[in-house]
Amino acid sequence: MIICKSESELRLMREAGRIVAETHRLMAAAVKPGITTGELDRIAEQYIRSQNAVPSFKSYNGFPSSICASVNDELVHGFPGSRKLNEGDIISIDIGAQFEGYHGDSAWTYAVGSVTPEVQRLLDVTEESLYAGLALVKPDVRLYTISHAIQKVIEAAGFSVVREYVGHGIGAELHEEPQIPNYGIPDRGPRLKPGMVLAIEPMVNIGERYVRTLEDDWTVVTQDGSWCAHFEHTVAVTEDGFEILTILPQQSEV
Repeated sequence: MIICKSESELRLMREAGRIVAETHRLMAAAVKPGITTGELDRIAEQYIRSQNAVPSFKSYNGFPSSICASVNDELVHGFPGSRKLNEGDIISIDIGAQFEGYHGDSAWTYAVGSVTPEVQRLLDVTEESLYAGLALVKPDVRLYTISHAIQKVIEAAGFSVVREYVGHGIGAELHEEPQIPNYGIPDRGPRLKPGMVLAIEPMVNIGERYVRTLEDDWTVVTQDGSWCAHFEHTVAVTEDGFEILTILPQQSEV
């Protein structure tokens, strides 16, 4: 069942989203050669808790940290720790915050210093695909129309869409219905309605689409070792379009 949120619930989700967006602002400033993923995790957790919120991911199904920090060929669910970032790396940081019982969720892939043109193109295309999907969010649109728009951007650029991991509904639970694949046939799937809140999150590989999970049972990497990117926003369906909840007012939406 897809849950439509009331205005009072959306107010709480806007605050959760603001906290996530502010945490990403801190991450963008902190991501530099030499910093460890564990230090990024501590910065994020400290800020989230300072806002009377709690990290959504910490202890979620046993996950040990406040953020997911996935470097280079790591797609999602990477553990923060002692790993130092190097010039030319990329890091996908996934952040969730729960405020008064409601969640916000957003991921962004950051360049560490200067990256190669191919890697920069990966980041640009993945972000472009996210906004191509968001641009279609409005009442009565069928969900997989959004999925198809994301897929078209990615595959037109010669990159691969990961199929094992998808976006999701979000609210009082971190993961709610519906599942939102980043590929699909347009004009299929449930129709969007005002009050639905979706976490839309393209996950893209430079090489083949296949991934595997490491022995820690969490960290997902590409099978062929190619680098990958992950971008995500939490978005509410409004009466005439959409509202991005995990973005700061001064930032451009689409």
